[in-house]
Amino acid sequence: MRNIIANVAGLEIGRGLPVAIQTMCNCNTNDIEAAVAQCNAMRDAGAQLIRLTTQGVREVESLRQIKNILRQQGNMVPLVADVHFSSDVAIVAAEVADKVRINPGNFATEHEKAQRDFKRFIEVCKEHNTAVRIGINHGSLGKRITELYGNTAQGMKEAMVEWVEMCIAEDFYNVVLSLKASNTLVMVEAYRLLNRWMEEQGVIFPLHLGVTEAGNGDMGRIKSAAAIATLLRDGIGDTIRVSLTESPVNELPVAEKIVRFFSEQEQQQAGAESWEDLIINIACTYGPDLLDRKIDDFDLDATCKGEKVSAEALQDIKDNLLQATRRRFTKCEYVACPGCGRTLYNLEETFNEVKRRTSHLSGYCIAVMGCIVNGPGEMADADYGYVGEGKGKVSIYRGKEAVRRSVPQEEAIDALLELIENDQKNK
Repeated sequence: MRNIIANVAGLEIGRGLPVAIQTMCNCNTNDIEAAVAQCNAMRDAGAQLIRLTTQGVREVESLRQIKNILRQQGNMVPLVADVHFSSDVAIVAAEVADKVRINPGNFATEHEKAQRDFKRFIEVCKEHNTAVRIGINHGSLGKRITELYGNTAQGMKEAMVEWVEMCIAEDFYNVVLSLKASNTLVMVEAYRLLNRWMEEQGVIFPLHLGVTEAGNGDMGRIKSAAAIATLLRDGIGDTIRVSLTESPVNELPVAEKIVRFFSEQEQQQAGAESWEDLIINIACTYGPDLLDRKIDDFDLDATCKGEKVSAEALQDIKDNLLQATRRRFTKCEYVACPGCGRTLYNLEETFNEVKRRTSHLSGYCIAVMGCIVNGPGEMADADYGYVGEGKGKVSIYRGKEAVRRSVPQEEAIDALLELIENDQKNK
């Protein structure tokens, strides 16, 4: 068995090594001062990898400046360029970033061209000793894969296998793989399928774990912890990100707590020092067995900061965990991305307002997405969606269909609620 170790500017990632935690800037990459400040705050909070969006060549140049300033200041945390759709941008980014995150299937609509572009990209990464994360996301698999396998965990794994085999053929192994989904069952199944395939091939690439669009607050933490814990318990996962629709700095202690739960075997949730510790420990303890259907329910009795937790609060934790693991739905389900430099509105504020105004609903899944890059694909399971379209404009979705476009941002939540209410009346 060949165990691949990726090297990202000195940070080694792979099986048998400590799990690395990472996050992503949600500011505009072209705002150099804001990005530098955010990267320093992330470093201070424990980030071992920091990702920034580089949707164009201009953003790559900004990343170069950010990197130079950070290094001069003594911040040596490796920087990851996040690229979508453009192989040309990915190639330029490979000359600047310590690692480039791509979905090569998005490089071109024609598969053979995407393969040629990917090969050219690999050559540049070799030349500059740049690591790569191949990131396949549920909901953005492309027409060719979905026609063959559907929008499924199997489709995610098969899509990944094509690019991994190209890396092997090109003798390029400085690679990390990810198969993210907002649906915890799909996410866990996809990683297990890929891990099984790697074991059969005798080549184990490092895996980056995460639940996309997990949302915020207790549910975002519980959903991420349950799914990531399920895989870490299996020995699957070498680096993680907890994606929250909050300040990215908030993601890091959550990720650290999930990793520590397994590395130190802190599997006693009865007495927690903080509310966040409590819900993460409960999610890590019971989430894997719920996802794997080894249990259907569980009893809770816990203390937090020395005080007994009320039955009502414990029931809310249980309801959130049962919903996060797709076992029982008692409230509205939300899908929301963490935001990045492509987001042109206050995502966190908007998401909280959408949650407030739809909290009376149940049986619905509502998505709030920063932009159209991942939005329509990653909210594939949602009943309704609010997707940033451009500066001050929003698209409102019913399922996969944009029913209203270019809605002024100040009117968009009303438009979303109006659509839901009209649909309820017409049922």
